[in-house]
Amino acid sequence: MKLVFAGTPEFAAVSLEALLTARHEVTLVLTQPDRPAGRGLKAQPSAVKRLALEHELRVLQPATLKDAAAQAAVAEAGSEAIAVAAYGLMLPPALLELPARGCINVHASLLPRWRGAAPIQRALLAGEASTGITIMRMDEGLDTGPVLLQEALAISPDDTAGTLHDRLAGLGARLLVQALALNPAPHPQDAAAATYAARIGKEEAGIDWRRPAVEIERQVRAFHPAPGAQTRLDSETLKIWRARVEPGITGTAGTVRAAGPDGIVVACGKDGLRITELQRAGGKRLPAQAFLSGFKLAHGARLGVADG
Repeated sequence: MKLVFAGTPEFAAVSLEALLTARHEVTLVLTQPDRPAGRGLKAQPSAVKRLALEHELRVLQPATLKDAAAQAAVAEAGSEAIAVAAYGLMLPPALLELPARGCINVHASLLPRWRGAAPIQRALLAGEASTGITIMRMDEGLDTGPVLLQEALAISPDDTAGTLHDRLAGLGARLLVQALALNPAPHPQDAAAATYAARIGKEEAGIDWRRPAVEIERQVRAFHPAPGAQTRLDSETLKIWRARVEPGITGTAGTVRAAGPDGIVVACGKDGLRITELQRAGGKRLPAQAFLSGFKLAHGARLGVADG
């Protein structure tokens, strides 16, 4: 099938790779403009652009799809459908109505649950037992279009946003290829059951030790690998990368109750959190034992809310 593909990060690149493996003819790839990244803040191509260039595909990087020239380029590509995965730009009505098979989107939740930009992190923060992939026919709303295919995926107790992202990316790629092959009948979403997955803000990274340990543990996993859950010790920022709930711990919230080879135990609003991997600003991520060998953290030290 002749397709236009629109996507930007690694999540989308997995879908593009699957389409090419399935022998679809990708006539045009839309991806976001190169962005500054790394220590030198040099403009870097997206994961989708890198893959597209490897396969010698035509790439277009408009800042907006409202531009007449961009819309004309998509029209000239002559696709039967536009496949979209984590693109980052809204498709205007002129493009939604262009291909005969419509515009088909890969979304990392079981819609209408977690419409929006951060469904993976929001599912983890909410402590949900499962999430999944929805393949939907796009309309003018934000993830409001009719559903073509869905498949659930269990969230394991040690899943981070990174590990869950990778598993969902693979599932999304498989379901996208399946949806294009089967052309299933769409069915509408239940708008009354919709929830919104707002974009993650840096201010959410700061740990509030007054919250229950189970919620903070979810925060650590949801913000791994980015932006990283953070706390403060005096004037220093610490990022917490791995931790687990330690039941029965009491004391003032944020107080270090124990620090040793098995981790750093901090009292929370309910129970405690055993930190097993953490990082100083500008330093390396370290297991708690290695961290403590170069950083003295006394029993009774008080951790505070990070600025984020």
